Amino acid sequence: MKIMRKVEVVNHNPIWHEKFQIEAQKINHILGENIIAIHHIGSTAIPHIYAKPIIDILVEVKNLVKVDERNSLMESLGYKVMGEFGIAERRYFRKNNQEGTRSHHVHIFEVNSKQIERHLAFRDYMIYHPEDAHKYSELKRSLAQKYPTDIDSYMNGKDSFIKEIDRKAAQWRLSIQQSPRETIY
Repeated sequence: MKIMRKVEVVNHNPIWHEKFQIEAQKINHILGENIIAIHHIGSTAIPHIYAKPIIDILVEVKNLVKVDERNSLMESLGYKVMGEFGIAERRYFRKNNQEGTRSHHVHIFEVNSKQIERHLAFRDYMIYHPEDAHKYSELKRSLAQKYPTDIDSYMNGKDSFIKEIDRKAAQWRLSIQQSPRETIY
């Protein structure tokens, strides 16, 4: 069954980082000492590119079972509990704003998950390679125009580009042997 949902990409908005910080504080309050780090990921974390105005948050935790024990508290923040939602060893939550429009995605993985490194490498690569970020931005704009109410086709249209950037980002990350990541709360 095809999911029909408005696909909107908009110009980068500097307020997205502030929205991330506000939400990160709320999540930190809920998950507490289980948290290793909270990161702003996804297109809203990459300056100067078009993005769906949805804040993606990646949370590194010590123990996923302890996250499951806090599901009702995440629901109290307005999140829908989605379980793994297609990615093994992930806990996924999504939230809508007061108008019913998706506003936040939270992806939670245990520390040392390869998914954490993949997401952070993608974000950092795009920040340091604005030419690829611009290509991604243009692809997203084009797909949003082509599929204005078909989120599945929009996502599928980005898939091969994302896989290519994931490959480049992993190689880039190895080549620079980046110092430990900054933890953002």
